[in-house]
Amino acid sequence: MPTYKAPVDDALFLLNDVFHLDRYGNLPGFADASPDIVEAILGEAAKFSEEVLTPLNRVGDREGCKRKPDGSVITPTGFKEAYKQLVDGGWIGISASAEFGGQGLPATMTGLVMEFMCSANMAFAMYPGLTQGATAALAVHGSDELKKKYLPKMIAGSWTGTMNLTEPHCGTDLGLLRTKAVKQPDGSYKITGTKIFISAGEHDLAENIVHLVLARIEGAPEGTKGISLFVAPKILLKDDGSLGERNKVSCGSIEEKMGIHGNATCVMNYDGATGWLIGEENRGLHAMFTMMNEARLGVGIQGLAQSEVAYQSAAAYAKERLQGRSLSGAKYKDKPADPIIVHPDIRRTLLTIKAFNEAARALVTWTALQGDIAHRSDDEKQRQAADDHMGLLTPVIKGVLTDCGFANTVMAQQVFGGHGYIAEHGMEQFVRDARIAQIYEGANGIQALDLVGRKLGKDGGRAMMAFFNEVAGYIKEHGDEAMKPYVGPLGVSLGHLQQASMWFMQNALAKPDNAGAGATDYMHLFGLVALGYMWCRIVEAAQAKLPKANGSAPRYSAKLVTARFFMERMLPETATHLARIQAGAASTMELPDEAF
Repeated sequence: MPTYKAPVDDALFLLNDVFHLDRYGNLPGFADASPDIVEAILGEAAKFSEEVLTPLNRVGDREGCKRKPDGSVITPTGFKEAYKQLVDGGWIGISASAEFGGQGLPATMTGLVMEFMCSANMAFAMYPGLTQGATAALAVHGSDELKKKYLPKMIAGSWTGTMNLTEPHCGTDLGLLRTKAVKQPDGSYKITGTKIFISAGEHDLAENIVHLVLARIEGAPEGTKGISLFVAPKILLKDDGSLGERNKVSCGSIEEKMGIHGNATCVMNYDGATGWLIGEENRGLHAMFTMMNEARLGVGIQGLAQSEVAYQSAAAYAKERLQGRSLSGAKYKDKPADPIIVHPDIRRTLLTIKAFNEAARALVTWTALQGDIAHRSDDEKQRQAADDHMGLLTPVIKGVLTDCGFANTVMAQQVFGGHGYIAEHGMEQFVRDARIAQIYEGANGIQALDLVGRKLGKDGGRAMMAFFNEVAGYIKEHGDEAMKPYVGPLGVSLGHLQQASMWFMQNALAKPDNAGAGATDYMHLFGLVALGYMWCRIVEAAQAKLPKANGSAPRYSAKLVTARFFMERMLPETATHLARIQAGAASTMELPDEAF
């Protein structure tokens, strides 16, 4: 069975030494995030993840969720008890507003805690994760009455939340949705329709489930301009806020799926269910997209989380598994064979994953901090720059971290050979669980199109130019001998990203297929540059720590070596992505449909 140790030290290094959390003390909630409080929170989150959630991961995978004839759903053995511990610990509301019972701490903290939980048990972590997303949308767009009714219970965890977007005939193209809402004399709406792929749509963990539902009000315009957002709880509330009768929303079935078996992925039937409008009529997508950046950041974290736990298992196995002798001569002469960690190709595999994980965690943390600035700063210019960053980087984080996260689980599985293919070691579950993150919250091809088609040119390219300027400025300011092995390759790859951006400007307007054909390569090119920039920031901090590191010196030295590996073996892939982009769309689009 795989084991997991949350990377608390690495998270603290990022917060304290790379991104200097203490410099944000002027933002609401940050003053409460003192170093000792942060360390205590991450330590407790690690303990809960390692000791409670990790042992339930295989249980959830094997048992799955079961739907009873009455439509109710039973979660796997141990999930209810674990969820109660989660609620008792206040983990769902650590970054929520204190006005409604949250702790008001930076959302950056929630991101790190969710990484730990997703590594330990991704299917379980989705229940609180979805609640946090629904809470965010209600907090921004809900009326005072709706906030008062729902937020305290959701933040406490006694009620959970969902997002109901997808329908059988439409996924990404929400303009095609058919679920309808009919206004009632009392101001409520009757909602009728079917939603599919609804994670945590029905379960036995909480006493109520608050569904956020996209629907079209009777007579609304066609397409995305006619979509509204509603709150429709599983159980209706009485005037005093206590639970009343069952709403007309039910789980029609549970999807049989590849992974995340411990999470109930439901078909939800709305048969005249009572709901209330969130925000303005026909502005549902606007309300939903308020939380979309954070939601996509959360899915990117899932990709990193599965990569991390798979890596830890593979590294441990590589140090134990005896097979053959080192190419340069036996390294463990007292044993019948050397452990496979001595073989260059095994090291290549492990270093590829390790180099990704550490830089990806930095990228997530940096971007989560920008999210906190966007939501909490009273400086309009700061908020705008942070919001630009979020809009630009979230499709990259969602797409690149989940693509690489899945690929890394496969590579980690490969370290085990045949033992990775069977269930005993748990590696095949990581592969299956990681796969969904590339698909939901907008499939990764859509993320790439969003980046190229919307984000590059948005506001005259303001966000992109800010990113270029920041990275170029960093390279210019850190050209000393110690940093040259790192900023030198980053400068080359930044040039590739700038060339690709210019190529799109010159070749995509007249022929939009050029943008479509090159979008995924561009997203991954961008991702490599962003990860490379994170490695430079990590190296700078590690070099500063080394002279006084004492017992921690090997950890910081390892970061320098891992960063060199990234610069030498991974970052050069930007040249390949650029070549593919500049090849254009001709061969991609030439074959007639019937030739496929």
